[in-house]
Amino acid sequence: MAEEAKEKVVKVAKEKKLADPVAASIDLATQIMIKRAQELGIDTVFDRAENMKPCNIGIQGTCCKVCAMGPCRLPLTKSAGDGPDERKGLCGATANTIAARNFARMVAAGTSAHSDHGRTVAEVFLSVARKESHDYKIKDPLRLLQIAPCFDVATTVEVDGQTVDREIDEIALEVAEKAIAEWGKPEGTLSYLKRAPQPLQDKWKKHGVEPRAIDREVVDIMHRTTMGVDQDYKNIVKQCTRASLADGWGGAMMATDLQDVMFGRPTPIQSEVNLGIMKQDHVNILIHGHEPVLSEMIVAASQSKEMIDHAKSVGAKGIQLGGICCTGNEILQRHGVPPAGTFLQQELAIITGACDAMVVDVQCVFQNLANVAKCFHTKLITTHPMAKMEQENVIHIEFDEHHAMEDAKRIVRMAIDNFKNRGAEVMIPKIKSTQIAGFGVESIEYHLGGTFRGSYYTLNDNIINGRIRGLGAVVGCNNARTQHNNFHITLVKELIKNDVLVLTTGCAGIACGMHGMLTPETAGVYCGPGLKEVCETVGIPPVLHLGSCVDNTRILLAATEMIKAGGPWKDLCDIPAVGAAPEWMSEKAIAIGQYVVSSGIYTIFGGYLPIDGAPEFRNYLFNEIEKLYGGRWDVAETPIEMAQKMIAQIDKKRKELGIDKARDRVLMDMADRQKLEAM
Repeated sequence: MAEEAKEKVVKVAKEKKLADPVAASIDLATQIMIKRAQELGIDTVFDRAENMKPCNIGIQGTCCKVCAMGPCRLPLTKSAGDGPDERKGLCGATANTIAARNFARMVAAGTSAHSDHGRTVAEVFLSVARKESHDYKIKDPLRLLQIAPCFDVATTVEVDGQTVDREIDEIALEVAEKAIAEWGKPEGTLSYLKRAPQPLQDKWKKHGVEPRAIDREVVDIMHRTTMGVDQDYKNIVKQCTRASLADGWGGAMMATDLQDVMFGRPTPIQSEVNLGIMKQDHVNILIHGHEPVLSEMIVAASQSKEMIDHAKSVGAKGIQLGGICCTGNEILQRHGVPPAGTFLQQELAIITGACDAMVVDVQCVFQNLANVAKCFHTKLITTHPMAKMEQENVIHIEFDEHHAMEDAKRIVRMAIDNFKNRGAEVMIPKIKSTQIAGFGVESIEYHLGGTFRGSYYTLNDNIINGRIRGLGAVVGCNNARTQHNNFHITLVKELIKNDVLVLTTGCAGIACGMHGMLTPETAGVYCGPGLKEVCETVGIPPVLHLGSCVDNTRILLAATEMIKAGGPWKDLCDIPAVGAAPEWMSEKAIAIGQYVVSSGIYTIFGGYLPIDGAPEFRNYLFNEIEKLYGGRWDVAETPIEMAQKMIAQIDKKRKELGIDKARDRVLMDMADRQKLEAM
């Protein structure tokens, strides 16, 4: 550790309260590293959470900062419910208006983050289609052919009266150009809306919330929530819906698809997870952030003979890559690169003393990483033009897709050269777990019946007959205001115990892997009898890891495939399915929650939503909005309460469908099979 830096952090640490490692996390590796950080006097997010309490009015969502006459603070007091709500800002804005504006701005920010990720991927894809970048290729032409019709791009042409296939390069270029246009086209609606079930499309059209260009919807929110514009909370929420759909059925969905085209579709793959994946005798490079365009190249560079030989020349046995957050999930699901940890473990990964380089791009990156890196030899490298750090010890290597491999090798070489600078203070907790990740819409279908008989009707049938009670999507971040991983894992265990098949993404997925939830063997230990039977029969875990946060769109598409396969449901709001973000912390989570609700799915968040200071607005999101789209918001303070609410919602849907009674197993005869094929 650099002595000068150590003296500074120790001095600061002595003046502050310290987190109890056991109270801070249920993960043993995290507990060990929190204690180590405290012994070294290094400040982490867990300690900062002890010393920084949230603003009571901010939690209520009724602090308005959109003009210089404020901030106007409108706390909800106990006496406020005794009569008419007369709270107003200087301009006369009510608590409902202020809370709705703040909520909308979170949706706009979250939509911007996910959709700008999609834009970056689309721009790289355009350079590939134009033959301007030679380091990337179209690895999955079948995926390209699948999505081309969504952009109204023909995959065949008529030549001399015969139908012939178009060249892949032609299709790629037209898809790329049309994809880029989705962010700023002057008229029409988003092309991908047609991927939703028809009843849902009709609902969006009826209520006037079909997204236009993605950027337009974000700008619309920012305009209408400035001082003195939209002052009707229901109208503000209408635009929240339109913008969030531009994320879920637009930018994020395109990001997932175009990544599949360029990097390959994920397939189930075995890997490991947690800080113990780092190796003392290897060069350790951790990749953190959300956009996989650079991380794909770093994976390729680190596996090249040139870089491996260079690592051995400095005394290392090889190169160990690890991931943090959603970039980690991207390279996990395509290459089996093990995640080193979740959002809250990013500082701890450096505190092991074994991280030779941490490479970051955008989103969820702590600025304090620079302060922690000062205490060790770690090179902290930023790579995105919109994401720099002010600290002098941070290196900026701006990534350019036209020289992708060159940039990646420069970064990997820098990490290798730094291996010899490690100090004696290396401590890697010997804690890691095995996991199976990389599930997707097609791989789930394959597991349900193989190459020729795969069908979502197998899933539908097991929901109808009661072996599977329903589906629970458990996604999202970690939050230092809750015990790290506890909400996720307690909830997941309770759901699968009650025969709910869980789909997971993001840091929730990493948490599930850390605690042994992502292996087929889990079914025999934690599942109810029905889900256990299904999982053991088809050989899947009861918790399916579908990727990064943008890959929540895979969950929407999987649910859509259930409708196409036939059954008692015709729209997403009919399916016994619920969504949850137990430890949410990001504005992206609010955007995701709003597009899931607007797609017709009950969505519950852990802790609170910043709307409690406006009871009328809160009631609109928690109850009235369900009449429009079929989905609604909810919150729960504990994981058991959340599980109970989710199961109650699933049972409600089962009752509405008339499948609330378990059905005896019946062997199918030929007439039954012919009836299924006709559906």
